[in-house]
Amino acid sequence: MSTPVPAESLDGLVTALRTGTDAEVRFDPGSRGAYSTDGSNYRQVPLGVVVPRSVAAGARAVELCSRFDVPVLSRGGGTSLAGQTTNAAVVIDWSKHCDALVSVGPEARTCVVEPGIVLDELNRRLADHHLQFGPKPSTHSHCALGGMIGNNSCGASAQAYGKTVDSVRRLEVLTYDGVRMWVGPTSQAERARIAAEGGRRAELYDGLDRIVTEYLADIRHGYPKIPRRVSGYNLDSLLPENGLDVAKALVGSEGTLVTVLHAELDLVPVPPYESLLVLGYDDICRAADDVPRLLEHCSPGQLEALDGRMAELMREEHAYLDSLRALPQADSWLLVQFTGDSQEDVDEQAHALVKAIGRSEKEASVAFSDDPRREQEMLKAREAGLGVTARPPDDRETWEGWEDSAVSPERLGDYLRDLKGLFAEFDYDHPSLYGHFGQGCVHTRIPFGMKTADGVADFRRFVERAADLVASYGGSLSGEHGDGQARGELLTRMFGDRLVGAFGELKALFDPGNRMNPGKVVDPNPVDGQLRLGSEWRPATPRTHFGYPEDDHSFTRAVMRCVGIGNCRGLHGDVMCPSYRATREEEHSTRGRARLLFEMLDGHPDSAVKDGWRSAEVRDALDLCLACKGCKSDCPTGVDMATYKAEFMAHHYAGRPRPAAHYSMGWLPLWAQLAEHAPGLANSALQAPVLGRMGKALAGVDGARRPPAFAERSFVRWWQALDTGQPDPADPATVVLWPDTFSNHFHPAVAMSAVQVLEDAGFRVTVPETPVCCGLTWISTGQLATAKRVLRRTLRTLRPWLDAGTPIIGLEPSCTAVFRSDAPELLPGDQDVQRLAHRTRTFAEQLVNHAPAGWQPPFLARQATVQTHCHQHAIMKFDADRELMRRARLDADVLDEGCCGLAGNFGFERGHHEVSMAVGELGVLPAVRAAAPDSLVLADGFSCRTQIEQGGTGRRALHLAEALALALDGPLPSDRPERLARRPAEPSGAARWAATAVAGTLTGAAALRAVRQLRRP
Repeated sequence: MSTPVPAESLDGLVTALRTGTDAEVRFDPGSRGAYSTDGSNYRQVPLGVVVPRSVAAGARAVELCSRFDVPVLSRGGGTSLAGQTTNAAVVIDWSKHCDALVSVGPEARTCVVEPGIVLDELNRRLADHHLQFGPKPSTHSHCALGGMIGNNSCGASAQAYGKTVDSVRRLEVLTYDGVRMWVGPTSQAERARIAAEGGRRAELYDGLDRIVTEYLADIRHGYPKIPRRVSGYNLDSLLPENGLDVAKALVGSEGTLVTVLHAELDLVPVPPYESLLVLGYDDICRAADDVPRLLEHCSPGQLEALDGRMAELMREEHAYLDSLRALPQADSWLLVQFTGDSQEDVDEQAHALVKAIGRSEKEASVAFSDDPRREQEMLKAREAGLGVTARPPDDRETWEGWEDSAVSPERLGDYLRDLKGLFAEFDYDHPSLYGHFGQGCVHTRIPFGMKTADGVADFRRFVERAADLVASYGGSLSGEHGDGQARGELLTRMFGDRLVGAFGELKALFDPGNRMNPGKVVDPNPVDGQLRLGSEWRPATPRTHFGYPEDDHSFTRAVMRCVGIGNCRGLHGDVMCPSYRATREEEHSTRGRARLLFEMLDGHPDSAVKDGWRSAEVRDALDLCLACKGCKSDCPTGVDMATYKAEFMAHHYAGRPRPAAHYSMGWLPLWAQLAEHAPGLANSALQAPVLGRMGKALAGVDGARRPPAFAERSFVRWWQALDTGQPDPADPATVVLWPDTFSNHFHPAVAMSAVQVLEDAGFRVTVPETPVCCGLTWISTGQLATAKRVLRRTLRTLRPWLDAGTPIIGLEPSCTAVFRSDAPELLPGDQDVQRLAHRTRTFAEQLVNHAPAGWQPPFLARQATVQTHCHQHAIMKFDADRELMRRARLDADVLDEGCCGLAGNFGFERGHHEVSMAVGELGVLPAVRAAAPDSLVLADGFSCRTQIEQGGTGRRALHLAEALALALDGPLPSDRPERLARRPAEPSGAARWAATAVAGTLTGAAALRAVRQLRRP
């Protein structure tokens, strides 16, 4: 075991790191809490975190750690499932800065990379060369190459390209005692040169020779001859017949031997054509039985499997339903992907396999596709396995621990039957079984009892029995996730004492002081030690404002939704997580924040976060959360960080002053109602040269932001002037148009346009004429008690329509999302809230699903660049909007560029402007700038429209209702059609200065009056 670090050594190290490395050095409680665990069952609070700005700085950090005898853990994406990337060590996070593609050799099909580069980003940069890195684990959007090398990662594509070790040519590595060298295959001449040079490097190679010589027979005969042996050190790569390949021997060593600084990799051509054959079976074991037969007749690029249990979970969770619909009728499936140089080639491979195994494409249990989009839908179902199985709807939490075993494909079916028997013996119900069946690798998550002593004891007994089982089949404890702490203690059951002793000698050779990721693989911590939960975990159970109905009404269970998958660290596509994409900081990812909230619950005595709801570390991590709700839909386990942030702020600021922005923007609906009496004066004051700056400073608004202008007349006042009378709430044609603050006071043309289009569709529109609000701004600033009062008042106003079942039509997506999601969680026992959630519809949902038969929207017949509001993406989805635009003959380019960056009050708050604009520049703002002049720019969210207008795009976005209303009025102009939209006028320069003068005069008069009062006797 690793020896503890004295406090004086740690203090000296921190000083040396801060003065001697070009790195971000973080030994604060927040950073330590954010890195306290990975994707595994294990938890160890690190000593500190170092984020080097260069590879040289990272190497220097290791050198300093060695000088002070402090353990080191290298970390990439932090997605390890066996506990490899959690340790009581100095964590070196390579992923933020050390992510360069150093060089590419297109002819040789090689490249050199730094350890922090993400796999998808590497392949994106290689795309112009039509090359890619072959292995592709399911975490490809956020896993780092350094982590893949440390773990010997595989993924579905390993069927064609092998494990990571098979694509590593050379490594530049650093030992803990300072030897920096490139390693790879070692010829006899190279070996002789190293010996002649002498020194520590020669000592290492002499030691390798000695280990191979002493254990030669054990190595040759003790390693399973299967495609997916990942457990143990790769001593077999050191055999003479394998060229004494030191690089391959170090792959999969999990940071326990060396630090990887650079890697030279083999690349493969991107296959130009693909097809997918899906074969259905009655049972997953029978599917496994058929794998050897399939492999006799084809050489697929992937051969994946998923079972009926996973499909059942997807249906219950309403997840990946499109993927399920693409699968043929069956209870379990094998997905066989073919690649080739032509469509005819890949199609013929599939047809030939079907014929060879005596099945027909006409069978209901067989599906074939050469449509890439449909293929991706099918494969999504398999790739989603970890997230789907992590939190089953039956509330039986599932865990890693035996999620990665592998056997020969020829023995897979029998192994699965015995494994299912072991599940039954331990009363583990029926965990889903899926994985890379073409290589005999099985994934699953098991409902271990990780919170009680008996449950943990059963967990230990199960993995010991399972290890014996897989060893009896000549298999591997791990088929791609590695050993770490989850399997390190079990290695003797697979390899025997002599080979495990050889592993220990290799560890002692490279790391004699046991300072490189100690407690993993060699001299491992117990499989049931340092658990994230465990029988001694006693978290707080705080009372909360939200009800958390999907988490057994427990904030603790809600926080535990995060199992460390790390999708929130993806850099492209979907919405989650904009603050991580802008900062590349673990602490500002959904996962990092969830980790800190977990630590805040104080379930372990060594937690780095000690102050509960008052924690400054948690507050700071949540400060850059945009509350976009992207994680609610994009996180595989449904983490809802926007809700957790609101909950935290409600408690954090309870009974004490809040930030100024909470009073200014949190109470925006009230200020907007007051401004309605003199909007021109309000606009002039807000944008006055001196007064405006003072006002923004007092209100906590960033000085770089321009406040949006209030409309001269609100929508409700416009509506009242029409005096149309109230339609009967029970009339099926009646709809209530919700007058949200933004459509009412800032962009009333949106609501006016919606009235025009809804009436054109045959609906009778009514509008609440007394002040109402959904409470959004109070929710987003954590003023939840006020939000509840506002919601209850709104429910009283809406009650006649709720009783009659009248639809409530929302125009502003964030307000609509409150009614559909936040309000039921804030007032979980209120039946009116439930009625409101069911009655609330988006503008597009009403027109697409409920308009009279025969109604058609006006034709727009042009291109449109469309930004989906994050809350709509997360809660209401965008299907109805796509359909409405299709019917309006809009050629819609719906952006997949993530959040716009403004996110309600976030982008206006002081200190957030830089991040807000950085998020916008990640995709949305460049996409709008690239839009053709005659195209429409559509954004239903007020925040999105404001960001586009203030983001230097030269364009102004419209709500879809505005575009349709303009089309009802006649043809749109060919250049910048948004010119026809009605927006509040900006105050003139004279008006702004006049407001400043008036304010100055009033201030001076008040000061003079005060002085006179002070002089009175």
